Amino acid sequence: MKRYMNRRRCLAAGALLPVLTLGALADDVGPEVAKRLLSEGRIRPLEEILDAVRVKVPGQMLEVELELEHGVYVYEIKMLGPNGRVVEVDADAKSGKILEIEDDH
Repeated sequence: MKRYMNRRRCLAAGALLPVLTLGALADDVGPEVAKRLLSEGRIRPLEEILDAVRVKVPGQMLEVELELEHGVYVYEIKMLGPNGRVVEVDADAKSGKILEIEDDH
């Protein structure tokens, strides 16, 4: 019985490891840090990024976050499309390149 319990604890700890690791891959960037990054030229203004996003995903911006993912600053933008669907767009905050478009239906 004791051996079984130890095995269950190991399995439970192993199941949590990917969750803890994923949490460490992306860090939210606060407004003060974002201002500094913008003034240093390390990220582009959000309006420029939105212009590029709206070419691919027309609609209204609902929410935006700036995150550091794998050493790259990424704008995560939720857009409300003309069809009423929410689309999440990830864009490189330095280059403006669209990294991923995900339909949140």
